[in-house]
Amino acid sequence: MIEMYLIPILLGIVEGLTEFLPVSSTGHLILATELLGFDAQAWAVFNIAIQPGAILAIVVLYWRTFMDVLAGLMRWEPSAVAFTRNLLIAFFPAVILGLAFGDQIDKLLENAVVVAWALIIGGVAILVVEKLAKTSDAGGVSGVPFKTAIGIGLVQCIAMIPGVSRSGATILGAMAMGVDRKTAAEFSFFLALPTLTGATVLQLYKNREMLTPDDFGAIAIGFVVSFVVALVVVKAFLKIITRYGFVPFAWYRIIAGAAALVWLVNR
Repeated sequence: MIEMYLIPILLGIVEGLTEFLPVSSTGHLILATELLGFDAQAWAVFNIAIQPGAILAIVVLYWRTFMDVLAGLMRWEPSAVAFTRNLLIAFFPAVILGLAFGDQIDKLLENAVVVAWALIIGGVAILVVEKLAKTSDAGGVSGVPFKTAIGIGLVQCIAMIPGVSRSGATILGAMAMGVDRKTAAEFSFFLALPTLTGATVLQLYKNREMLTPDDFGAIAIGFVVSFVVALVVVKAFLKIITRYGFVPFAWYRIIAGAAALVWLVNR
């Protein structure tokens, strides 16, 4: 009975904490199930099903932005059109590669060692980008150039490897292309809506036979927990990167990945 509530709460916390940070939520969920001794395969669909909780947090936090864009689209305002265009363009590459290589991606989700190495390599990449990237104020998501939006979408596809981090790939990719930290982070947040929603719907459909009515209670708990935690984390995240940049997350990735790798090899 305790496990029925404890595991969904723990995994919901992990999802909410890591979904929008450049540390890989999928990677952490995979490592969490391994570390805590859970049946990773049994909880794989659950991990996918609770992602909309974190997505909803972005909708709630930025509801005014979305309402303004919607109103602007009705009047065909250039900024609203550019905002929508940029997100759709960046979303498109993930759709193509996700459908083309879905089975191969699913196999990687079972490999915790891949996650550990991806965390380490990603941490090093963050340090390099933070040191070398020359950024300037893009003026928000609508101000991101067309070609840069395409580039962000292509970079996002690297995150199909578990442990890379979708948010990390998009944020650091945007910065490498000259986008300022805040705009890069918000672009990543907004891009999560179509990307994670599409991935969740696709994976739940593919694994629909694994879901039973008994699973919905656990999913509901994980959904609510991830939503509440993500609400807090996103606000704090923007303050941290504005003041300290992404270096703290880089070192966290390197240390966590190295520790996980040592544990996985010697267990």
